[in-house]
Amino acid sequence: MAAPPDTLAERVLAGDPRAVARAISLVEDGDAEGVVLIRSIFPRTGRAFLVGITGVPGGGKSTLVDRLIATIRAKGKTVGVLAVDPSSPFSGGAVLGDRVRMNAHTADRGVFVRSMATRGHLGGLARTTGDAALVLDAAGFDVILIETVGVGQDEVDVAQAVDATVVVLVPGTGDDVQAIKAGIMEIADVFVANKADREGIDRLVHSIEGSLSLQAVPDRAWIPPVLKTEAVTGRGVDDLWATLCRFRHEREPARADRRRARVQASLRNLVGELLLTRLEAALPTGMLEHLAADVEARRVDHYTAAQTVLAAVPLGPAKTP
Repeated sequence: MAAPPDTLAERVLAGDPRAVARAISLVEDGDAEGVVLIRSIFPRTGRAFLVGITGVPGGGKSTLVDRLIATIRAKGKTVGVLAVDPSSPFSGGAVLGDRVRMNAHTADRGVFVRSMATRGHLGGLARTTGDAALVLDAAGFDVILIETVGVGQDEVDVAQAVDATVVVLVPGTGDDVQAIKAGIMEIADVFVANKADREGIDRLVHSIEGSLSLQAVPDRAWIPPVLKTEAVTGRGVDDLWATLCRFRHEREPARADRRRARVQASLRNLVGELLLTRLEAALPTGMLEHLAADVEARRVDHYTAAQTVLAAVPLGPAKTP
């Protein structure tokens, strides 16, 4: 009989839910052990289908994700969910938390749900969401759903983090029109007009389709469909999953390009964060505060202050965990 896995990485690869939870905590906290873990599991990633769920606040995204989990599980596939919540200004933790989400799936070992705090990160995603998705991927989950905060046009980061993006809009709030104006339209692979039992649903669908017709899209191989759903009853959710599967199949040749762009964006962000961390650690004590005071008093402009910071620190070889 083979010995049970004894390292955290081995336990993650074996699909141990406690190990998965511990691993996500490590990467979310920026722990050096988390970096070592990602290095260990990275060769076993890249298989999962990543789907982003974004859109206006109050659009029913969490309920839609809950119904989508049930649909995917009925197809015999496992599901990992990363629900990115606003941060508490006091603890930095997720305000809403997965304790109030998707309670019907807590006993299902084929489902793993985790809330993550944005911790002030713009764009609707936590900084470490990508690494958390790698953990779920390595643990063998077939589909990973990433639900974002719901802050309108800032939620464009999700398109760089997933294979398919679902934008959820609802009629009658005013936010639907605002989202169409805000530029969130460009990131969608599939549109969902949720709460289809409400008055104004057809007007919303026509508005989305009209906006799409005005866009200059260089690649017309896939025109984002607009689907009606009622997340509370589950109406239309099966059609949503079927559409996502069709998108994955038809856009498979372009999937490599999207993943390459995702890797490049992630690498740029990580390099920027590492450089900033090293820069701040190497600066003379109080230098940033003094320069900020000079900028505030208009004794120096912010461009000159930034150049002063860069000139003060020779960047040598990086230390890695």
